[in-house]
Amino acid sequence: MGKKTTHKFKAEVSQLLDILVHSLYTNKEIFLRELISNASDALEKARFKGQAEGAEDTVAPEIRITCDADAGTLTITDTGVGMTRDELMRNIGTIAHSGTAELTRLAGEGKESLDALIGRFGVGFYSVYMVADEVEVTTRSIEPDAKPVVWTSDGRTDYKLQELDEDLPRGTKIVVRLKEDLASQFTNAAHLKHIVNKHSNFINFPIYVGDERVNTIQALWREPKFQITSEQYAEFYKFLTFDPDDPFDTLHTSVDAPVQFNALMFIPKHGDDPFGMGRENRGLDLYVRRVLIEKQNKDLLPEYLGFVKGVVDTEDLPLNISRETLQDNILMRKISSTLVKQVLDHLAKMAKDDADRYADFWRAHGELFKAGYMDFLNKDKFAGLVRFHSSGLEDEKGLTSFADYITRAKEDQKEIYYAYGPSREALNLSPHLEVFRRKGVEVLYLFEPIDEFVMDALREFDGWSLVSAEHADPAKLDKFESLEAEDKPEPLSDTEKPVLDKLLARMKDALGDAVTEVKASARLSRSPVCLANPDGNVTSSMDKIMRVMSKDSSIPKKILEVNPDHPLVRNMLTILERDENDPFIEQAANQLYESALLLEGYLTDPHALVGRVQDLLTKSSGWYVASEK
Repeated sequence: MGKKTTHKFKAEVSQLLDILVHSLYTNKEIFLRELISNASDALEKARFKGQAEGAEDTVAPEIRITCDADAGTLTITDTGVGMTRDELMRNIGTIAHSGTAELTRLAGEGKESLDALIGRFGVGFYSVYMVADEVEVTTRSIEPDAKPVVWTSDGRTDYKLQELDEDLPRGTKIVVRLKEDLASQFTNAAHLKHIVNKHSNFINFPIYVGDERVNTIQALWREPKFQITSEQYAEFYKFLTFDPDDPFDTLHTSVDAPVQFNALMFIPKHGDDPFGMGRENRGLDLYVRRVLIEKQNKDLLPEYLGFVKGVVDTEDLPLNISRETLQDNILMRKISSTLVKQVLDHLAKMAKDDADRYADFWRAHGELFKAGYMDFLNKDKFAGLVRFHSSGLEDEKGLTSFADYITRAKEDQKEIYYAYGPSREALNLSPHLEVFRRKGVEVLYLFEPIDEFVMDALREFDGWSLVSAEHADPAKLDKFESLEAEDKPEPLSDTEKPVLDKLLARMKDALGDAVTEVKASARLSRSPVCLANPDGNVTSSMDKIMRVMSKDSSIPKKILEVNPDHPLVRNMLTILERDENDPFIEQAANQLYESALLLEGYLTDPHALVGRVQDLLTKSSGWYVASEK
């Protein structure tokens, strides 16, 4: 047996180890992930060496984890490449021999500089001291005639090295003498299996806890796509998500530039509640060389693509990268931008190749996807993928894209019109859409508040302006022929036009400050009145949304547009000519205004309206009885 030598840590290095153990890692169980990763690297090196030399390796590659509750120890053994005495000092002793001045500088500069060390063998190994009072490493190199070496340290003061004369098998055995308060936790076989499944399930070599192999699921994302069956994809998806259904769609990709990574992503058949409990259940699992770095990383895909489940595995990130550094890592941003492009391109191909299948996707995930209106870098791709209900589709569940709308548009039309409402039935009765129905101009139907934000953010598509129906230019609609003959009364004579002006003024007096203006309308044909925003920019529905957000429950002041050709308005003109002070004018003005408020969803107190309706019915029923005699 060789002489045991002791190597003291310098004071600065001891301080650095303390920072690594207490600050770099936030979860104590990570130490096992690090030791397994080191063992996997050693096995990979042994395999590579055997292939390079053309020699058959008779040693089975494996990682074994055993524990002794009575002794309070945990042991991790691998049959990998092993280490010589010099390699042991270079690798596990990296921190002790990396240069005191550099390490002191890094420690002084704080956590971001310390992260520069992440990924070196030594840093991951030293995470074991979160749980250990002492660690003993016994290793024998694969090199011929190499002697076994034992490395022992408490991670605080020094480490000891000793060569052994025993004929040990190649590989490395790490014995962790656990801290007393953690011994029961990390000598529990069930808990150890859970940790392996969580962090190291896809390591490429068998991992045993006791005599049971734990990592039994294949890392499909590393396999060639042509070798994987749909059944294997479905099995992996269910393992990953606990969803009993098969995935709706699968996207398996391998990227070499600008960052090397593999990704296996799935689109579920059903969506989570995007604004409820399911909102946080999103993100792709991030792996580095098959080792889990973060479960459900929320930076790889934006929230509007949160329906995508899956894994991303990269060679380019350091294995021990911290969660805080992930958020600011330039490689992560490159991976993210590539993934977003691939998902959007995949959806665009689906929409082009199979519109019905894409419609199924949209019904499941469209509500969440519409939050992508904030992704200005992918604005054009997003605009091509959104879908809406439409007056131009007979199927009430039918969906259309902006591009499809354009193919059905009128000649010389350069606007895509839309309107917001609580339902298809409500929009079919909206006064604002009368001219569109009359002219046969298609209108996209918006049913969700977020649709307004989508239209406001996009503003145009392929050179076509997105215009709210209530803000449509009447002159642009007038050039289109009506689909059917309009049953209009005789136009107002020159003597009747001043009476109309008086009627509008009388109605404004009756309504007072409730409206900003009462004017004749060019858009109405069947309704007597409608309300319009005075600024001509914000739609009524967007105004309503903003008021809800600001907790403003007041009734907005709008323009009351009056249809001069409606029979009720013509009767009001006759009454006004006979008696300018007839109370019916004021009663009718208030009734029409509150009816318009009711249609817009602003009327909070219907008592006056109901009372007026009852009074008018009482009078009209008397007239009706008299006329029938």
